[in-house]
Amino acid sequence: MSTHASLSAHERVEAARPCLACLLTLGVVAASVVASFVFLSIDFRALFSRASIASMARFVGEFFPPDLSLPFVSKTAWAALQTLAVSAVGSLLAGVFGAVLALPAAGRWGMAARVASRALLNFLRSVPELVWAALMVLAAGLGPFAGTLALALHTTGVLGRLFAEALENAPAAPQLALRDSGSPALASALYATLPLVAPQWLAYLLYRWEMNLRMATVLGFVGAGGLGQMLYFHLALFQQAQVATVLAAMLVLVIAVDTLSSRWRRRLAPAHA
Repeated sequence: MSTHASLSAHERVEAARPCLACLLTLGVVAASVVASFVFLSIDFRALFSRASIASMARFVGEFFPPDLSLPFVSKTAWAALQTLAVSAVGSLLAGVFGAVLALPAAGRWGMAARVASRALLNFLRSVPELVWAALMVLAAGLGPFAGTLALALHTTGVLGRLFAEALENAPAAPQLALRDSGSPALASALYATLPLVAPQWLAYLLYRWEMNLRMATVLGFVGAGGLGQMLYFHLALFQQAQVATVLAAMLVLVIAVDTLSSRWRRRLAPAHA
């Protein structure tokens, strides 16, 4: 009993001692942050001076009131629908191609196909959406088609990898049973494994759609259409009232899609569990 008590006391003393590795890591992080501020030469006194605060207040005030004229609101609404369509179609195309590439990437068609498909998926997702958009604008011209292709290419790499991992984690017994009964490999995967992973695939697709909606607004800065292109145009002309309207439309669109997607994924959660 005394030995147990002494060990417990010893353990309490050991636990009370500071973690040297933790303190060292914290010191390195703190030194890196301080060094970064010194390197960037940020003058906080000038940033928070009375003149700077007054200038920022004037700049923010230029956004109010937003331009709520009917022609401009109609134009903004059309651009919002365009952004929504770019994100939805890009995500849908990525879901289709990601599912096609996920089968060989999960090793269902042999090692050579697995290596080749995974290399393609790695390449597609390693190139950022903005780079894809710049390339697609050069190839297909300005407009939403370039943004759709850019989102589809990058998201195919992301969803293909996620879909393949879901296939690898799915139970193999149902597919093996169909294969043993004489079913082809593709039919066995469609009828035995796909129903098991479909809820998880759909949840991944909806989550990427949320992300692609935000990215679709950014792609407009390189000429991919939608709200982003409107935002870039009016910012370049210093038309803050019009910019405020576009930003409000972005906020409403993102909230609506996030809410809808979250509800759908919550409904899928029990089926996936």
